[in-house]
This record gives sequence, C-alpha cells and structure tokens, in this order.
Amino acid sequence: MTTTAPVSARPAELPAVVRDPVPLTRLTVVELRKLADTRAGMWLLIVIGVATAATSAILLGWASESEQTFGAMYGFGLLPSAILLPVLGILSVTSEWSQRTALGTFTLVPARGRVMVAKIAAATLIAIAATAATALWAAAANLLAIGLGADGTWSMDSSLVWQSVLSQLIFVLMGVAFGALLLNTPLAIVIFFALPTVWTILGETITGLRDVAAWLDLNVTSQALGQPDMTSGEWARLGVSVGVWVVLPLLVGTVRVLRREVS
Repeated sequence: MTTTAPVSARPAELPAVVRDPVPLTRLTVVELRKLADTRAGMWLLIVIGVATAATSAILLGWASESEQTFGAMYGFGLLPSAILLPVLGILSVTSEWSQRTALGTFTLVPARGRVMVAKIAAATLIAIAATAATALWAAAANLLAIGLGADGTWSMDSSLVWQSVLSQLIFVLMGVAFGALLLNTPLAIVIFFALPTVWTILGETITGLRDVAAWLDLNVTSQALGQPDMTSGEWARLGVSVGVWVVLPLLVGTVRVLRREVS
C-alpha cells in the first residue's frame, strides 16, 4: 500500500508582498529631524539663532543711526548662518558613519541615492528657512530701531533677497559635498574651512594665480552675490567656482556614499 504526501502550495501561488519605496518627502522630513536630533546639531542651531540675534543687538547698540536699516540688519544677520550652516550640512552626512546609523538608514532605505537626495533637499530647506528667519528678525530689529529714533529705512534691492538665499544654499551644499566626500566629521570641517582660505591667500599673494583665482576662488566670486545687478561675467565666474567647490565634490562624494561598505 502506498501513501501520497500532501502537495504543498507552490511558491508562485503564495501572495506576493509588494512594498512601495518610502516617499522622498518623508525621507526629507526625517533628514530635517536628524539635523536637530544630535547634540551637535541642536547646539549649532541654537548658536546660529543666538548669534543672529546678537548681530542686530550690535547694530542697535553701536552703529550710527544712519546705519541702522533693514538692509544692514539683514545682511549682517546672515553671517552666522553662512558660517555655521555648512557645518550642519557636513554633520548631516558624516553623522551616519560616526554615529553608526548608516546600517539602519540603508537597511530601511536600500536605495542610497534617494537618501542623498533627501539630505540635499533637507539642506536646501534649512538654508531657505534660516534666511527667512533672519529676514523676520531683521524686520523686528528695524522696527525697534525706528522706535529708538534711528533711520530704519526699509528699502533694499529685490535681487539681494534671492541672491542671499542662493549664497546660503551654495555654502550649505558645499558642506554636504565635503561631508560626503570625506565621510569624517573633524576632517571634513577642517578641510572645509582651511582649504578655501589657503586658496584665497595664495590667489592674493601669488601674482601668477590671480587670474585663475578670479574664476576658481569661491570666497571671491560669491562676494558678488552681496551686490545688486550682477554682471554676466560675475555669474560666469560664480558658476565655474561653484562647479569646482560644490558640484564636483558632491558628485564624487555621492559615488563614495553609494559604494562604501557599511559595517
């Protein structure tokens, strides 16, 4: 007598589980939250806010009445975020490796390119938000200046508004680029500040480098963003320097993030 074993269901007959990728908007929100989740990121944001407030206090306390205008408050108030926000951009990438969260991040989202896009989007949004917050604070400080009898002029060339946003965005993305390129927080921060400074010094002191530095020194070419009515030549020089200091490191850094082994 023979017995027949029950036939199990074929794999093809099992219900398939289809998992949709995490939406990019959700990834961006997560990356924005990460910027303030770490102690370093939280304190950077606090320092930026305090330093921005301090710039207005300095102008109100020591500048002449004619210098206490909205344009002056706004321009001076952008300095802290211009210096410190790139560090936040660096941390947004390097903290994945220094805090050993890369394994969890890339396990939940295996498409590393989407994570990098979300980090770039988060850096873009934080740069825009910081600029908008500075404008609001400058407006409040200017109202106080008017109440104290100062000039309080509100007029400012409209091109300076979006050019200031662009300036903040360039340097924040430069921070993200250096973070992705080096994947080491201390090294990325040191190189980010030291290398452009050394290049600026060399361009100013060595005669043979001045023409090259006029095109490749981002510290020099970005100064035109603080002036209205930029010329086509200034835009061209800015574009070349951004390509060298932002786009190229970001592309190479992204490739490195995509290929680096997570341990």
